[in-house]
Amino acid sequence: MQTSDNQITYYREGSGTPLVLIHGVGASAESWSRVAERLSPRFDILRPDLRGHGGSARIDAPITIDTFAEDVLRVMDEAGVEKAHLAGFSLGGLITQRLAVGWPDRFDRIAILSAVAGRTEEERAKVVARLQMIRDGGMTAITGAARDRWFTAAFAKENEALIRQRIAELEAVHVPSYLEAYRVFGQTELVQTLDRIRHRTLVLTGECDVGSNPRMSETMHRLIPESELQILPGLKHSILLEAPDLIADRLLSFFTRPETAEEMQNG
Repeated sequence: MQTSDNQITYYREGSGTPLVLIHGVGASAESWSRVAERLSPRFDILRPDLRGHGGSARIDAPITIDTFAEDVLRVMDEAGVEKAHLAGFSLGGLITQRLAVGWPDRFDRIAILSAVAGRTEEERAKVVARLQMIRDGGMTAITGAARDRWFTAAFAKENEALIRQRIAELEAVHVPSYLEAYRVFGQTELVQTLDRIRHRTLVLTGECDVGSNPRMSETMHRLIPESELQILPGLKHSILLEAPDLIADRLLSFFTRPETAEEMQNG
């Protein structure tokens, strides 16, 4: 683990084509560990802890999605990575959308996993309600519902220790940092910018993910010109923990697929 000049910790492993992996809210770069292990023989992987998460600096003032995006870019600069593939999960998928539009020359292909776009008023209201539940009752007020939203019943039955570890990670977060990060996640909507993404893009989510649902992924796929859509049967939100081998296989296939004639022309 390394720490950048702006106090963002990150992991670097593997060799080959640069690849940046961005985690979700209330997690850390560790959530990518099992996927990164599979991908590291082919990729030079950077996994930052988002601001307010893991070993990175806490969030002590209001921020925007650009704060997270610029942190990722500074980690890339410090690591000497001029251009990379990019994959983001949940909040990381929202950050990926912003990076692809705001700094297109820094990225090659992108993958947007279990992310949000075009949320309804009801869906946005649920985010606001969740924030208030945490303010009133702390992190334990949401962990029970999170367990049900994130994991399939079959996985939960066979992996109780792994789920307890994930819930414990959520309960141990720095609450002010989490609240601000979750506010950014809940209030940021980038659907109007998606048609400006010109990268080859993989959009992927679980069939039974109620928060980052297939309708949102279908919206992203419709608006991003060079995109492909994959809906994973039966899975809920926590695909990095429940199905790391499947996710690694899908990313490996997408990022190593031979370039089209148009991609080669565009450099």
